[in-house]
Amino acid sequence: MELNSNQIQEIIPHRYPFLLVDRITELEPGKSARGIKCVTANEMQFMGHFPQKHIMPGVLIIEALAQTGAVALLTEEENKGKIALFGGIRNARFREQVIPGDVLDLRVEIGSRKGPLGIGKAEAYVGDKLACSAELIFAVDQDNQEN
Repeated sequence: MELNSNQIQEIIPHRYPFLLVDRITELEPGKSARGIKCVTANEMQFMGHFPQKHIMPGVLIIEALAQTGAVALLTEEENKGKIALFGGIRNARFREQVIPGDVLDLRVEIGSRKGPLGIGKAEAYVGDKLACSAELIFAVDQDNQEN
């Protein structure tokens, strides 16, 4: 299943300038998602990171992965209309610089879960090179209905 940016915004609450997933290319609700982020020099973070040599901040790569994982979680029937929150980040590694013109291939597999809590294995690639990997700990907010 593919989702465009408008469909993604129907699932997660993020909006410009903080929506960091342009398209979902593969989706298995509650289990995994794969998306893309097209990095451009027009993004606000490049005004300061770094003006002389644009490099996408690692924290934004992690956030793009988290948003991709949130789409996987929140398309699961029992989680529709809820929000997914960060519970933590483990073993984050940054192996390649991400620069304007790159297309991030965002891959998240939802692993162990216990109630609203769980862990996702997240990887971001540029071409065939692993740019970032991490374990993302999440919580689906049971009280906060988005709509």
